[in-house]
Amino acid sequence: MGGASRSEKNRKQAANHRLAAAGITPKQSGPSGGTRIALIVVAAVVVVAGVIGYFVIHNRQSTTPNYAVAASGTVVTAGKADAPVTVDVYEDYLCPVCERFESRYSDDVTTALNDGKIKVNYHSTAILDPLTTPAGYSTLAANAALCAVPAGIWPAYHKALYADQPAEKSAGLTAAQLVQKGVDLGAKNADWSTCVTGNSNAAAITEATKAAIGNTALQTNGRFGTPTILVNDAKIDLNDSKWLENAIAGK
Repeated sequence: MGGASRSEKNRKQAANHRLAAAGITPKQSGPSGGTRIALIVVAAVVVVAGVIGYFVIHNRQSTTPNYAVAASGTVVTAGKADAPVTVDVYEDYLCPVCERFESRYSDDVTTALNDGKIKVNYHSTAILDPLTTPAGYSTLAANAALCAVPAGIWPAYHKALYADQPAEKSAGLTAAQLVQKGVDLGAKNADWSTCVTGNSNAAAITEATKAAIGNTALQTNGRFGTPTILVNDAKIDLNDSKWLENAIAGK
C-alpha cells in the first residue's frame, strides 16, 4: 500500500511538472471561478438588501406622525409650541388643490414636525360647501376633523379625508361614513360618533370661514382661496416646490 501511494504521488507530481512546463497552472482546491463569482454576488446582494432595509425602516419612522396635536376653536395645531418655524394652512377638505398639496408635501411636513423644526396651524374652512349635493360636505368634513383631535386620530384622519376626497358636485361622504372612517382608524371614545353626527363645530367653522374670506392678508388678487399657506405670517407661492426646505433653512 505504501509503494502504491508513493507511486500515485509521483505520477501527480510529474503531471504537475508537465503542466507547469507547458505554462498551465495546476488546478488548486477551493471554489471554482464561477463559484467565487456567485459567492461575491450573493454577498453583495445581502449587503444591498441590508442597506435598503435600513433606509426603508428609517424613512417609515420619519414619516410616521410622532408629534403633539391640540385644537383651539377651529384651528388644529401640530408640533412643538416652541418650534422655530410656524406654518399656517388654510384648507377645505373638498378642495382638489388642497388634496394635491397634501399628497405632495405630507411626508415632508410630517418629518419636519417629528424633528421639531416646524409647527403647523391647520385652519378648517368651508368655502366649497355649495359644491356638493346636498350642500355642506366641507363643513361636515371639517367638523369631523376637529372631532378627531380628542379621539386621538387626527393625523391619520386628516390624511384619510384627502385620500378619500369626493369629487366636487358629488354627494360627498355622509356623517355615518365619516364616523366609520374614524372607527376604522381607532377612534374609541364614546363622544366620537356624537361629535361627528351632531356637526357640533359647524357654527364655529362658518364663522372661521367668513373671517378667512374677509382677511385681506390671506387674499390673492382680492380673493381668498384654498389652500393658502403662510410661513411665519408671510404668504408663500404655491408654485415654489422648495417652500418648506427654504422655511426650515430660514430663507
